[in-house]
Amino acid sequence: MVNRKELDPESSPRAAYGARMRRLREKHGWNQDDLAEKLGCSSQHISAVETARKPPTLPFSLKLDLAFSTTGSAEAFEREWREMRHGSLLEGFPEYVGHEGRAVEFRLYNIGIVPGLLQTPEYARVLADSAVRRGAITPQQADERVSFLADRQAALVRPRPPMLFVTMDESCIRRPVGGAAVMNAQLASLVEFAELPNTLLQVAPYGIGERRTFDLPVNLLTLPDRSVICYAESQSQGHLDRESTSVLPMLTAYHQLQGEALSQAASVAMINEARKGTR
Repeated sequence: MVNRKELDPESSPRAAYGARMRRLREKHGWNQDDLAEKLGCSSQHISAVETARKPPTLPFSLKLDLAFSTTGSAEAFEREWREMRHGSLLEGFPEYVGHEGRAVEFRLYNIGIVPGLLQTPEYARVLADSAVRRGAITPQQADERVSFLADRQAALVRPRPPMLFVTMDESCIRRPVGGAAVMNAQLASLVEFAELPNTLLQVAPYGIGERRTFDLPVNLLTLPDRSVICYAESQSQGHLDRESTSVLPMLTAYHQLQGEALSQAASVAMINEARKGTR
């Protein structure tokens, strides 16, 4: 075959994914155009995933499983995709993300950076690339982080979307990330988010001082059975908690924080004021 790129499946998880995808495709007697037609994408995209030039996504993996009849099996591409993503995530976070797709209410609090579910692709890319320059992650892991975040955001688009309560420390909108253009677009996206019917966006201003109830990022999910789980993390580790004796006090603290934070109208006004410094 002309221009066939040989892969070393041992070189990276992405290469192993692509090599297995190619192997199964050829076992079925399909060329890249055949598989592309079945998945509803281009043959160029098939080639890019097979040669590890592009990371696979969750929707892509699910379609592969349908095409190869591997859905739900030990050989499922969805399973391999999740294992790849989990390798660069903090402990507890993969399980937490697994609940996001069915949660009916989100309560998010963040310090310093905009919460992931509200980040623009450009903002997320700047953060990932910064981690690469520090040597904290590899370029491949940076690509996976950005792709993983996009999949999480896409999972929120449902016929009956969940309620999203977001309280951000003022530092999230004051800390410049990626330069004026990136920051301006991110702040504009926050204003648009606040206009949605299923959202409440509040800024916890510096002025509340010691009345700020959290010193670390906190995510609280309400599930369809009305149970609540909590995920909190530090710089190096995360913790998922589902015990009501410890989760309910976190929920109370979140409500107390909302009481101290600015109203949504005042929060949007503060965000728009911050935008003036990015134009």
